Amino acid sequence: MALELDPEVAIAMAPMGQAMASMTLPAVGDVEGRRMMWEPILAAASDAVPASPDVTVTERTIPTADGATITARWYVKEGAEPGPAAIFFHGGGYIFGHIEQFDGPVARYASLSGVSMLSVEYRRAPEHPYPTPLEDGYAALTWLHTHADELGVDVDRIGVMGDSAGGGLAAAVSILSRDRRGPAIAQQILLMPMLDDRTTTPDPHIEPFLIWSYDDSRTAWPALLGDRAGGPDVPATAAPARLDDHAGLPPAYIEVGQLDVFRDEDTAYATALSRAGVPVELHLRPGVPHEFDSIAPDADVSGRALADRIRVLSSL
Repeated sequence: MALELDPEVAIAMAPMGQAMASMTLPAVGDVEGRRMMWEPILAAASDAVPASPDVTVTERTIPTADGATITARWYVKEGAEPGPAAIFFHGGGYIFGHIEQFDGPVARYASLSGVSMLSVEYRRAPEHPYPTPLEDGYAALTWLHTHADELGVDVDRIGVMGDSAGGGLAAAVSILSRDRRGPAIAQQILLMPMLDDRTTTPDPHIEPFLIWSYDDSRTAWPALLGDRAGGPDVPATAAPARLDDHAGLPPAYIEVGQLDVFRDEDTAYATALSRAGVPVELHLRPGVPHEFDSIAPDADVSGRALADRIRVLSSL
């Protein structure tokens, strides 16, 4: 039996498919073309999320290891008690996306869970290749621990959360903090995470349904890693699927669609974590592609995914 789209997602995807059929898609290696195509889509998806008037957003400045500064946004629900927080890393294949294009989803996470959120404007490739995005993420983690008292955050209840490349970055920051014996992370929440630079051979069963394509991966990983992409010397803090020792990592929630380029690497990572004794909750969402919840926010599968994410955030 052939794979097929969830019916509600298929309806929502139809206009996108028609539009993309008439477009000339960016060639492999064309980062600017992908920025021009995807950033307006990200912004529109964020704006479509219902407003969260009970959430206050303030901007913060975080110093980085190389002497620069990055911007972050701090989301707090009105009346929230001191307690947990989560650091959010946005998607975009490490090559596009900004925090303002994820305002809607992050504010909704804070509103529905009551957990304060720190959304990080990490620097992007190829202008800032590995390890800069990783070090920016780690700087955000150490900054939040350092400022926990003034922000009303319990340092034992800080999670990392990310979407797509941001999910890969959340996993990588978890590895780096373990290896450096850095700040504790209570939970890693990895949404369709981008974990493996070696995922470049198309799967014909899912290729017709892809949103993030194999050509996108063939562009993004070399932008981040240069000539090392796909080679033998890529560290696990760049591509977490390369990790050999998973012991001692934070409990993980991992979610991916059945029709997503990252499906196999995500399910393999969940298995590797579990075999190392790390508590794992894995959701393989049937019949949906990458970023299905942004494409079809009103679909039943998207509602179930949001409820699971809020449940895990609320358990911090």
